[in-house]
Amino acid sequence: MSKIANAFKNGKAFIAFFTAGDPNIEKTVEYALAMEEAGCDLIEIGIPFSDPMAEGVVIQDANVRALAQNTTTDDVFEAVKAIREKTDIPLVFLTYINPVFFYGYEKFFKKCNELGVDGIISPDLPYEEKGEIAEIALKNDVDVISLIAPTSKERIQKIAGDATGFIYVVSSLGVTGMRSEIKTDLNSIIADIRDVTDLPLAVGFGINTPEQASEIGKIADGVIVGSAIVKIIEEHGENAEGPLMEYVSNMKKACNE
Repeated sequence: MSKIANAFKNGKAFIAFFTAGDPNIEKTVEYALAMEEAGCDLIEIGIPFSDPMAEGVVIQDANVRALAQNTTTDDVFEAVKAIREKTDIPLVFLTYINPVFFYGYEKFFKKCNELGVDGIISPDLPYEEKGEIAEIALKNDVDVISLIAPTSKERIQKIAGDATGFIYVVSSLGVTGMRSEIKTDLNSIIADIRDVTDLPLAVGFGINTPEQASEIGKIADGVIVGSAIVKIIEEHGENAEGPLMEYVSNMKKACNE
């Protein structure tokens, strides 16, 4: 069984995303452990990819930096191995399906199982094609995390009813990135999801301030932040540990206010 449920046992969960290999693979391990120490409940680790279509410029640039370091999927697995030597925090890969297909589904999910990766999020894998990996993932105790977007509408209950781990509720239309305001009717979307599942719901895309985290924390079970964390790493490079810990601590506190 995956450890994802553990992320939601300590109040509202704060979930952090960053790209493996940015600024280098050694710092990937260090920053993951630092963010856990600061209060992060679950970490999404991005596998670098040359065409991250759902990402805004901040995370696109992180992928470019990581690929410039020649970061491979095996390097990311090695980082997970090092993280797992220090912590049992739930870990989820965020990856486009192409790197997984290229690596080999059986090999990839077996490795996830061996090293303790609890779930996978693939933004370009539609619900209708989830079966391509679902059985292999299940066999290896890896949850395939479903995304529900504002445009899902009549598909919401179908996607939610078949979900595992937690549900990633996409707050806004468009690509990832920091937004000054979340205008989506999240209350309505969350109500529709809760009609069919008791799984934890975490909201991501655009969230970057404590004020936003506090508002989301009132209606969801968790808050996901990516671009703001990646921006800190972009700005501070190999010296980002302190700023990351301060940011994560503030956001975790805000989620529960």
